Amino acid sequence: MNRKDFPILDDGMIYLDTAATSLKPVNVIKEINNYYLYYSANIHRGDYNIAFKTDKAYDEAREKIAKFINADTKEIVFTSGTTSSINLVANGYFRNVLKEKDEVLITKAEHASNVLPWFELVKTNGIKVNYIDLNDKFEVTLDNVKNAITDKTKVIALAHITNVIGDVRPIKEICEYAHSKGILVLVDGAQSVPHIETDVKDLDVDFLAFSGHKMFGPTGIGVLYARFDLLDKIYPVNLGGGMNESFDTPEEVKLKELPARLEGGTPNIAGAIGLGYAVDYINSIGIDNIYNHELDLRYYLVDKLNEISHIKVINPKSKSGIVTFLVDDVFPQDVSFYLNKYDICLRVGNHCAKLLKDVIGYKNTIRVSLYSYNTKEEIDKLVNLLSDKDKILREMI
Repeated sequence: MNRKDFPILDDGMIYLDTAATSLKPVNVIKEINNYYLYYSANIHRGDYNIAFKTDKAYDEAREKIAKFINADTKEIVFTSGTTSSINLVANGYFRNVLKEKDEVLITKAEHASNVLPWFELVKTNGIKVNYIDLNDKFEVTLDNVKNAITDKTKVIALAHITNVIGDVRPIKEICEYAHSKGILVLVDGAQSVPHIETDVKDLDVDFLAFSGHKMFGPTGIGVLYARFDLLDKIYPVNLGGGMNESFDTPEEVKLKELPARLEGGTPNIAGAIGLGYAVDYINSIGIDNIYNHELDLRYYLVDKLNEISHIKVINPKSKSGIVTFLVDDVFPQDVSFYLNKYDICLRVGNHCAKLLKDVIGYKNTIRVSLYSYNTKEEIDKLVNLLSDKDKILREMI
């Protein structure tokens, strides 16, 4: 599917690390280059033709992204990525409303970006961070969410799809139940928005954070969506140019309307434009087609790995393009070095989910993460190299 759009694959490299960052199609790179080559001006500052063109391209990118997740354009804030988006919510909103002993619920499968901002509020606000139990498949269930909630719970912060287990959480049902208890829900969409249909109104999420570079877009650009009434209460963490109307004295500072108020300084204009075209690219393929292709490859890979006695698949039943496994008696980093000799790129380590070891019993794992440009032929090559443990041991260094 669409491999011709990725020249990086022309020499036979097998790229299986999309959960870290996706490859970028030619058309996205072209549009970023066009901005730098032909109309590289700042936004909403200049009164000349290329500035008008830049304004239009930047604003259109916001409109594309809003439509992609069924949000209003005023509810879309450009950030540098998921990490920045979550930190903006934690520091610009929750730092101002959470009180001592208020509770934030996460899981031990969360990425560091959805753990450390809450840990910081433990120190600054005296809140409590508690954990929703995972089931025997390391998944979140609605029942376990219900069991974790107390009368102190104010926030539930969860990835829609986790980056190691790859489980798809029941976000819509969680939001419905949480809201019945007056609890707000933040969703880390870094691994979900690029792969499954995401409708913020249908899910009824309060906050959604995601990154451009995991969905065919450039690095350094991300999105924060929030319900307008909540977004309007986020205090800017970046104060400066572009986000104010006027300032005369410390007491006389007037800020702009949303979303400009939360985008202080010169933004990543090229990144936003590139992300807009990445959304176009996903739409040209169809998000459902992408997801179904990933699932087909996942089932094919898991079936083959299950036939190899020295391989243990950690998440055989997860319904995403993430497959995590171990090779008996071989350190994951050594497996990566071995596969790199054959130009196969995948991820090993703790994957920034350093609490997960407490649940799955392993500190480091091997992760394959799939996308539209991957094929069964690539999986066959991977499995063939993994099937001979003696070969791994001979060549891993």
